[in-house]
Amino acid sequence: MMSTKKQVFKIALALIIGFMVFILSLIIFTAQQASLLGLIALLVTLWTNEGLPLAVVSLLPIILFPAFSILTTKETSVNYSHPIIYLFLGGFLLAIAVEKTKLHTWISNKMLNIFPPTPRGIIFSLTITAGLLSSVLSNTTTTLLLISIALFLSNDIRLKMRFALSVAYGASVGGILTPIGTPPNLILMGIMQDHNMEMIPFLEWVFLVFPLVFLMFFVVASLLSIGVKDIKIDIKNEKLSLTRDQKKVFFIIAGLSFLLLLNAQIRPYWGGLGLSEAGILLAAGLVLFMPYFNLLNWMEDKAKIPFRIMFLFGAGFSIAKAFSQTGLADEFASFLLVLTTFHPVLLILSIAMLITFTTEITSNTALISIMLPVIYSIAEQSGVNATLFMMIATVCASYAFMLPIATAPNAIAMTSGAVKIKDMARYGFILNLIGIGIIVIIAEFFWKGFL
Repeated sequence: MMSTKKQVFKIALALIIGFMVFILSLIIFTAQQASLLGLIALLVTLWTNEGLPLAVVSLLPIILFPAFSILTTKETSVNYSHPIIYLFLGGFLLAIAVEKTKLHTWISNKMLNIFPPTPRGIIFSLTITAGLLSSVLSNTTTTLLLISIALFLSNDIRLKMRFALSVAYGASVGGILTPIGTPPNLILMGIMQDHNMEMIPFLEWVFLVFPLVFLMFFVVASLLSIGVKDIKIDIKNEKLSLTRDQKKVFFIIAGLSFLLLLNAQIRPYWGGLGLSEAGILLAAGLVLFMPYFNLLNWMEDKAKIPFRIMFLFGAGFSIAKAFSQTGLADEFASFLLVLTTFHPVLLILSIAMLITFTTEITSNTALISIMLPVIYSIAEQSGVNATLFMMIATVCASYAFMLPIATAPNAIAMTSGAVKIKDMARYGFILNLIGIGIIVIIAEFFWKGFL
């Protein structure tokens, strides 16, 4: 348990950093916008140094945003009941059932029959599996389906952390692979259609981004594999039979996966079933309490639901709302006008860095919705390739590796208990830099020939 002096020091440090960011921001932004940046710095510091419990820090926006006249209490608190949070709840209930019935033991043994039973082999398999699933399912759903398996492949805390991050990062990267893989991709296609731009066909999109996705899979898995060579996987490769309860959970997960695939929209080829993905996941979780299944008991299992992660994502949605409400997102976008005087390579690098690091503290969907029309307008005024730069921005919006509030897979990885924010920030910062370098090279030497 943390000593009182150490905790006070960490809280004081967060307050000092928040105040310094506020003072420096006043040079450029309004008092309200500077207050928001200062509060974000305070929250991020507390999340990172763990000066206060994660759930406590995540609930602070409900108090701080109204106190500094950024959002009202109602405008802030409504973000803590966002539909995606109920998607999380359904996924968490499934994960609890998997653990309770020990279905993960059977699945992990099957995985070890396919992939090398080494830490490096498992990290690569989890990254690629999560990535491929995420190309057709949402990265949130993919992470929820795989995280409960990944966490129980080893009892070693170092491997647990790497396995959880493999799933989260693999899902984020995999969403880039297809136009339907993640919301920013669909937003790009919609904006291109609105502006009568030449659309990027489904297969051409895959062709263009495949080299980038392949390289990022390799980089993610290789980075997470550093230092695990001598760690032994402690799961025995045995022939196991499914128990009655395991078959029930397996049936629910298989049916859920099939329904999600049917519900996936692959425009213009298939419009999906039109069902709410959050509703599908929540329904699957609630079925576990129903007669015949009877796999979960609320009084016994409610303590295992990670409400702190649900609060965390509520905080993330609140920050995204505040960015839009205060006009701070528009201010960031206006800075892009200055970048059009740069050399094309520097312009690509600048846009990639701006989007990559901004998406760490706000919703990538909200960010892309704001930034793509601005990038299009700038491209029209300056004569640069609008499609190319909009594509770069869209891909970089999926480079959210550093913070749990950056994207759903990161938040879900925190439920493992093995992933600390400082670990995520350390690996994420390196992946951000490498990812930026890769997209600059691919955009300059590959995409320019097609877009």
